[in-house]
Order: sequence, then structure tokens, then C-alpha cells
Amino acid sequence: MTSTDVRMDAEDSGPSGYAAARLRLLTEGARSGPPRRAALAELTDDWLTGLFTAGTEDLKGVSLVAVGGYGRGELSPRSDLDLLLLHDGAEAKAVAALADRLWYPVWDLGLALDHSVRTPAEARRTSAEDLKVQLGLLDARHLAGDPALTAGLRTAVLADWRNQAPKRLPELLELCTERAERQGELQYLLEPDLKEARGGLRDATALRAVAASWLADAPREGLDDARRRLLDVRDALHLATGRATDRLALQEQDQVAAELGLLDADTLLRQVYEAARVISYASDVTWREVGRVLRSRAVRPRLRAMLGGGAKPATERSPLAEGVVEQDGEVVLARAARPERDPVLPLRAAAAAAQAGLPLSLHAVRRLAATVRPLPTPWPAEAREQLVTLLGSGRPTIEVWEALEAEGLITRLLPDWERVRCRPQRNAVHIWTVDRHLIETAVRASEFTRRVSRPDLLLVAALLHDIGKGWPGDHSVAGEIIAKDVAARIGFDRADVAVLSTLVRQHLLLIETATRRDLEDPATVRSVAEAVGSQSTLELLHALTEADALATGPAAWSSWRGSLVADLVKRVAAVLAGDAPEEPAAAAPTAEQERLAIEAMATGSPVLSLRAQTEPPADSVGDQPAGDPEPLGVELLIAVPDQEGVLPAVAGVLAMHRLTVRTAELRALDLPAGVEGTVLLLNWRVAAEYGSLPQAARLRADLVRALDGSLDIAGRLAERDAAYPRRRGVVAPPPRVTVASAASRHATVIEVRAQDAPGLLFRIGRALEDEGLRVRSMHVSTLGANAVDAFYVTGGKGLPLPGEEATATARKLEELLRA
Repeated sequence: MTSTDVRMDAEDSGPSGYAAARLRLLTEGARSGPPRRAALAELTDDWLTGLFTAGTEDLKGVSLVAVGGYGRGELSPRSDLDLLLLHDGAEAKAVAALADRLWYPVWDLGLALDHSVRTPAEARRTSAEDLKVQLGLLDARHLAGDPALTAGLRTAVLADWRNQAPKRLPELLELCTERAERQGELQYLLEPDLKEARGGLRDATALRAVAASWLADAPREGLDDARRRLLDVRDALHLATGRATDRLALQEQDQVAAELGLLDADTLLRQVYEAARVISYASDVTWREVGRVLRSRAVRPRLRAMLGGGAKPATERSPLAEGVVEQDGEVVLARAARPERDPVLPLRAAAAAAQAGLPLSLHAVRRLAATVRPLPTPWPAEAREQLVTLLGSGRPTIEVWEALEAEGLITRLLPDWERVRCRPQRNAVHIWTVDRHLIETAVRASEFTRRVSRPDLLLVAALLHDIGKGWPGDHSVAGEIIAKDVAARIGFDRADVAVLSTLVRQHLLLIETATRRDLEDPATVRSVAEAVGSQSTLELLHALTEADALATGPAAWSSWRGSLVADLVKRVAAVLAGDAPEEPAAAAPTAEQERLAIEAMATGSPVLSLRAQTEPPADSVGDQPAGDPEPLGVELLIAVPDQEGVLPAVAGVLAMHRLTVRTAELRALDLPAGVEGTVLLLNWRVAAEYGSLPQAARLRADLVRALDGSLDIAGRLAERDAAYPRRRGVVAPPPRVTVASAASRHATVIEVRAQDAPGLLFRIGRALEDEGLRVRSMHVSTLGANAVDAFYVTGGKGLPLPGEEATATARKLEELLRA
């Protein structure tokens, strides 16, 4: 049956004919989606037009207008009819009689009706008072009567909307925000409201309203398809339930999936989540642009006055990382950035954005997606470090990750991510989809980076621990295999790959054992110790267990569960402890190190050398040819005659020159026979925050001045901090300083875990010197945004510190770093 046949049946039979034609249309198996909605709107238009024109030949200055969803032609099987009877106020009684002839047949058929009778002035006045009315009128569509009356109202309403946009759009955003808080996020809910939840049909309508204001427009790619998909699901839901409902309840999902020809309810939910994700991301981008435009309009008059007229101020661009700058509250690519030659740039930009607590601009993400070349396999060290920094940035990671995912960059970096993307979890305990749960776990794990010696492994394990849920069978077993592949691909060595695969395989071990087994049974504890294998892995697994539970939902973790897990960890640690290992012997110096040491002793001043470190490119990746060697940083070797203040002096000079310390080792080196004296040897890997490295001669000159006291490093760093105040951004967990008991017989080992920052090593070194301590050796590493440093210190007599003194020193240092 064609649309023409349906309309003719409706016209021939009046209301009953319309009802029969409507029923046939809705039960036609061959027609669904936009064609059916358009046909239903057209059928309803013809019926209402017939009702309107019957007996109104002499009535002038009246029109019938569809508004809201009906005005957009989005009639689902049980949708309300949103109607406005518009009149010029001349014949009130005749208009009232016409309203009765229109409304009662609709009610008689059991259709929901949202109606009003107003003059154009009344309609504009009401819309000025009620934002929802104004939004409905933005979609006004003429049905019958005087078309000029309808056109005049549409023109006036649109003009009002555009003139009032600076006031109305913040109100609309507030409505959207309040609704999201009540209804939750459509892309994660097991029983979502397709209309009211964030990312649903209401938000899609709000984006249309923003576009009508001419202040901003939503990114269009995929938006119409996402809206259509949600409307299709709502149609099927109405047909399956026979009710005007927008909530996709669990018990109806299989029937709705069948109505849409989908495999099962999980496939249905995944399609809903994907559509909601597109709308949510478009909303984020659009509302950010609205805020930027409104702020610029607010400050422009003042700026013009300050600039003396029409001069346009230059947009400020602040560097964040190599090829990445901040502009107008967003992270954008620098003008000199070349994504096609810099495969690490997406991760570097994402990490910089998350660390600064700023969004990645839509233009930047799209440019990266369109031009950047794939990373080699294995990834270069910088790419791995930037991924760890991104994962360790706390809550801002989520928004940045979603921006990358919206343009397909995540699945290009991590192809295995596709299997867990938008995958629902039919478990009352879980509140997120699998992919969002993994990111939430990384966010939670970022709070525990001070508890572990390898925060990079913790964060990557958090990202991968449920990656096996996209495969059949036990997700821990499947995940172990995937984690090995992913960890090797992103550049971890064999030992780290083994730890990561163990963490993924055993990520449920502690919580399941603690809550389901007898902890007093020695066999229970021994089995866990055998599965974990080492103290460091146990430490990581404990933190991962808590992060995983906290990211699952409120029912997954409690103080009782936490105490059980802590008790189990304590028992397993005792089994794994054994005798404390001896402090490893220092490696023999290389010929280069020995040469520098002899020269330093002969000259009585510091000697240094800089040498770039690179790793060879992969032979090829897909169709990509082998590229240039990837820089790992620069190896900085410094030899200094043993004296006080070396550590803070070197660290301060590097901070002054904006050099980031990736790894660092300091040790005393006894010179060969015939050469008296001791030289301190510093072997560090450094990288420029942005720009090029300084010349070795400049570094040496500043180091000489720092050691003789003529260079005020603390003052210089303080001046720079004052000139460039710290950006708002991720709130890092507080620093943690501990004493590693029994770690060495020759020195006291003080461990510092803190957020990496310029001048951090300088502050630590100066604090230790102020306490009268000597640093025998140190092992500094920067894992993502986390500094994990161990300092082997002795007192004035060259002996380890007494227990109480060591604890007091650690407490003082922690207080200093927290200040």
C-alpha cells in the first residue's frame, strides 16, 4: 500500500478512516525508520487539514501549526501531537469552536495531544517566559489556514531567538545539565531513557536550537545518523510495548532488537550507546564553542576601548609541549606542528591537554586523524611515556580520551579497543560500559600511583585488565593473551610484559580470594603468592584491585572488602619477603665515564658530555615505509669532584634550562690507581620540554656558577614560576615519602613518589643537603607524569640513619613537597 492509498483511505472515512490507515501504516513490515515517520506525519497532516478546513471557508486570520517533534516530522507510533491554533484575535468565538472541532477527534482516537490557542503576540510573549515553548516554536511548521500568519510567527520567533541567544543559550545549557544529572548518560545505562538521558533525543534537539541561534553549530559528521538511530529504536519500542514510553527497559530489549532486525539485545544497546556517544561529544564541542563566543562578545567592547578603537587583539598561544599550544581555553596544534611527520603527536597533545585540564579542540583532533601516520611497532619510548602521562592525569583523561575516540584515533593506536568499545555489561554491579570502565579504572589508579614503585605498569594494567571481555570465554584468560601483545607493541620489555600479563590474568585474584576463601589456611596464602610471584607485582595487584572495584560501582567496594584484601596482601607479602636482597653492586665505569672523571679531578671543575639516544625504526608498518630513528632523549654525563651541593646544583641548572629529567643515576666513583680523590658521576637522560636543547658549554658554565654559589637557582626558578603561573588542571594525589626498611645495609633508602614538575629534583636535593645528609647514590625515573625516586643517603659519619631519624627526615621531606 502506498502513501497515496493511505491518505485516500483517511480522507474517505474521516477519523475512523484515519485510524485504520494509521494502523495499517504502523504494521507494514516493509516500511520503518524515516520513511514511516514521514508517511505518518503526512497522513496526520492530511487528516488534521481536513478537520481544519471543514466549515472554515469564511474564517480568516487563522492557521494550524505543528510544533516540537511533530513540527520536525518525527512522529513515532505513540508520539504526542504538538499543535498550535494561531489566530489574529478577530473572531474569538469562531476560533474556540474550531479548536473544539480539532481537539476532540484527536482525543476520541486516544492520541496524546499538547495544544494551545494563541495570537502571534501571545505566542511570542509565552515563549519569552517559557524556554520550552520557545524551543517548540523553533520547529513550527504550517499545516492549514493562513500561511502568512504562520510565516510571520516563524520569522518573529527565530529573530527573537537569535537576539536573545546570549541569555537563552545559558538557560538551555542549564536545562540540559539538570536533565543529565537526573537521567544519567545514555551511553552507559542498561535501561536508558532514549529522550531525556544525556546524549539522547532532547540533546539532539538542543543542538538544532543552538544552530538556529547562529552562534555555533554542532559537528555534523554522524550526527544525523545518530539521531535517526535513536528515533528508530523509539519507534520499535512504541510498537513493542504499545505505550508512549522512551525508557528502554531490560525486559523489552530483546523484542525491540527483533523489531529492528538486530541479532540480540546487546547489539541493540551497543548501537544506542554509539549514537548517544556521537550526540554527547557533539554537545560537548558545541557548548564549549558557545561559551567561547559568549565570552569573546563580553570582553570585546572593553578590549576595543583599551586598544583605542578598531585594533583586533592577537590571540594568545601558550606552549604546552612540542607541537602543542593552548589557545582560547583549548589545546590546539602549534603552527609549526607537522602531524604527518610526527606519529607521537596525538598522544603528546592528549597528554598535554589532560595534564592542563583542557579540552582538545575539534579541529586539532580532526587534523591529527586525517594526517598523522601510524606509530611504528614497537612504539618509541616517548609514545609509551605520553600514553602513561595521559592515563595518569586523573579525571581530565576521560574528556580527552573521548575526543580521540570520536575521531577513531583510539582504535588506530590500540586496535583491540574496538571489541570493548560501547560494549554493555549486564551486571547490576557495573555502572559503565566495558571501555568506559577501563578508563575509569585508570582514573582511579592514578590516585594510587604513590603506592607502587611502577606507576606506569599500574596505569597500563588498569587500561587493559578487562580487554578480554570482547572475546569468548574467560575474559581474564583472553585478556592475558591480548595484554601480552599490546604491551609488547607499545614498547615494554619482556620483564614488564610478563608483569602486565600477570596483572591482567590475576586482576580478580585478591578480591575473590579475600571474600571467598579462608585466609587462615596457609594453602590459600601460598597459592596466591605462587600466582603473584613477587613483592612488586603484589603491590601493583593490590592497587589495581582497589582501582578496579572503585571504578565498577558503589556496590563493588567497601571498607570491609578493603580490610579483607589488605589482610590477604599482608599475609602474602610475608610469604614473598624472605631475606632482604643485598644492595646490587655498582657496574664498572665505561671508558667514557672514566675519562670524564679523570678530567674533572684534574681540572677541579665539572665536566659533561651530551649524546643523543635513538632507537631504530621498525622495518615497516603495514604500507608505511621505515622512518627515521625515534629520539629517546639525550644522555647527559656529568663528572664532578666530590663536594656538597652537587645534586641540587645539577637539578636546578637543568630546571632553569627547561630540561625534563627522564631517568637519573648518581654514584661516587673511585678513580684508578695513581689518581687520588673521589668523583661524583651523574648519568641522566633528559629531554627539552619544547624547543631545542641548550649547548653543553652553557650548561657547564651555569653548573660552575651554581656550585660556587654565584648563581641563585632558587631565585631564578621562583621568578619564572611567578611570571608563568601554574595552569589549572589535573589535581594530582599528594606526594608520598617513605623509608624502605632493610633495602640496604650501607645506606638509608628514602623513596619519593610525586607528580613530576620542573624543579622537583632540585627541591629534593636541597632539602636532603639542608638536613646534613649525603646522597651516596640515587635512582630517579619519570614514569608518565609520576616521579619515582630512590635516594641512598648517609649521615655525617657515612652510616645509615637511625630508624627514628630516618622516619623524621622522610616526614619533613613529604611536608616540604606538599607545601
